Amino acid sequence: MDLADAYDRCRELHRRHGRTYYLATRMLPAWKRRHVHALYGFTRFADEIVDRTEALPPAERAARLTAWSDRFLAGLRGEPVEDPLLPAVLHTIAVFDLDRDDFAVFLRSMAMDLTVTSYATYDDLLGYMEGSAAAIGTMMLPILGSTDPAAAREPARQLGLAFQLTNFIRDVAEDLDRGRTYLPDTHLAEHGVTRDDLRAARAAGQATPAIKALIRAECRRARDHYAAAAPGIPLLAPTSQACLRTAFRLYAGILDEVAAADHDVFARRATVPHRRRASVALQCLLTRPGAPVAAVA
Repeated sequence: MDLADAYDRCRELHRRHGRTYYLATRMLPAWKRRHVHALYGFTRFADEIVDRTEALPPAERAARLTAWSDRFLAGLRGEPVEDPLLPAVLHTIAVFDLDRDDFAVFLRSMAMDLTVTSYATYDDLLGYMEGSAAAIGTMMLPILGSTDPAAAREPARQLGLAFQLTNFIRDVAEDLDRGRTYLPDTHLAEHGVTRDDLRAARAAGQATPAIKALIRAECRRARDHYAAAAPGIPLLAPTSQACLRTAFRLYAGILDEVAAADHDVFARRATVPHRRRASVALQCLLTRPGAPVAAVA
């Protein structure tokens, strides 16, 4: 596979499936941008194997993920790889000497999605998100660059967690359709909500007051992760800050849209309007590097 074609494949996956972050990456220098696309392509393709093969028997889905993971690991060992996007990922890992453990933890979480359909506690969910979200933050950090990588590491992890929890809140209905819930059992119980209640709300296209209270609490938890992530953005390389400021504000903006809908995630899918996207991007582009990131209210 031609390396340039592999990078183009990753960019197309990013453009098609990660519109919010893709918009933000347009603010990166071109030489950084393709490496971010490569990591997004890697994570998205694994996610596609898990989420777009539901009609297949579980064993076959697991076999497909294992076969692709094995090709990736073979590539890390320096073996030739026949794949439409892995050459770009392997090249990016080599250029930045990325931590291989982050990729192993990520693939472990993807495998969990084949068998785990719910999480008892938030700590259990964080165990999954360690690979599916926090590790992605630390994968990206060497590409984005930082004046203090050690200090920026935990905020990068927290930003990954904030983004993923935002997705979980927005996509409750879609995840139910896949037979999964990423809202922990203990959180449901605190609000007197059952999975049957969630499925009934999905069918009705309307959340109950108890479900709205649950979603409101999940939004507060996500905002705590954003608050923990905010100090890391001014520590990034100046050429990366506009990108991450934009992604930070647009993903947090999804929570604003959820709140504007009275925390009813079943009535419609929360999205940030295009006009606001453009306005936020321009504001972030004009923000002085090193300026603090405002807290997410």
